[in-house]
Amino acid sequence: MAEPLALYVHWPFCVSKCPYCDFNSHVRESVDQAVWREALVADLRYEAALLPGRRVGSIFFGGGTPSLMPPATVAAVIAAAEAAWGLTGDVEITLEANPNSVEVANFGDLAAAGVNRVSIGVQSFDSEVLEFLGRAHSEDEARRAIATAQEHFARVSFDLIYARPGQSMADWEAELGDALAFGTDHLSLYQLTIEPGTRFATLAAKGELTIPDGDTAADLFDATQAMTRSAGLPRYEVSNHARMGQESRHNLAYWRYADYAGVGPGAHGRRLGQATERHKKPENFVSAVTRNGHGLKVESDLPPAERATEAMLMGLRLTEGIDLARIEARSGLAREAFVDAGAAARLAGQGLMRQDGDRLAVTDDGILLLDSILSEVVRTG
Repeated sequence: MAEPLALYVHWPFCVSKCPYCDFNSHVRESVDQAVWREALVADLRYEAALLPGRRVGSIFFGGGTPSLMPPATVAAVIAAAEAAWGLTGDVEITLEANPNSVEVANFGDLAAAGVNRVSIGVQSFDSEVLEFLGRAHSEDEARRAIATAQEHFARVSFDLIYARPGQSMADWEAELGDALAFGTDHLSLYQLTIEPGTRFATLAAKGELTIPDGDTAADLFDATQAMTRSAGLPRYEVSNHARMGQESRHNLAYWRYADYAGVGPGAHGRRLGQATERHKKPENFVSAVTRNGHGLKVESDLPPAERATEAMLMGLRLTEGIDLARIEARSGLAREAFVDAGAAARLAGQGLMRQDGDRLAVTDDGILLLDSILSEVVRTG
């Protein structure tokens, strides 16, 4: 039996657009829920026909704001996945949620629909920071959302953004301590980055927004590692922390370069050596599904070297690193084609990487230099 398949489902709609967000999200006055339910299910069935003989080990509803999805739509997609592929007995079904009261009120129905893990976009517990980040929820709503999620879902994660303009070490340590006190088994902790095409990028270009410099950001990162480690939630990926066994299995499928089907507007997928991408604009996606029975915009064969490069770039983000034998099997290339062994040995000698047989990883000392390490170790030609 082939390894379990990961399924990503994109819900593109949001109440408003956040100034730091470069995701495929759209604000619409109204959404025809019946049309969207049918389109997502049809798109899923098309993918299932191309990936027979698999079982789904994880489903991830991302966005956009999937907690705006009617629970009936969520249930319909899960049922379609079960009918088309079958689900593993321990399937992980995650839904991203905003902490707004209206959406939190759906948590019980979403759990009844089959969701067993929720990832909440808290971002901060400071009302001024939430306003700066363009978030539509309050500090109290964030706290209530986490507590309510813990009542309804077996597994709860939430996001915070740090290394914000003017944020001191003491401020961040207090906020992170507050977050750890909730006792969730997973946290996603992202440093604020300025993404091209966002409102923050425009402000930064005008000199009206400045994020902490590299040294300050590194100090904040180191403090984050120390606090999460002592709380029993060590980093297992650059920005993700979990108790042992509570890692996001869906995201691990990406980082370990497993097959994953992507359905919904703008969703990317990797199936059997092919890259897939759906139409991004919601209206174009629905039109494509109506016309063709699927929302595919791009479907291309990935050359072996590109598959190996992707696997390296994704896998070295993980604390566990990469399995070189697995990448050889997935790409059909010998490791000499995609790893500079001399560079890896030199970096290991400097304490920035470690290698044990087929396993190659970036150390804690090296993780802040990940981009430069990748440029040295990964052979792309």
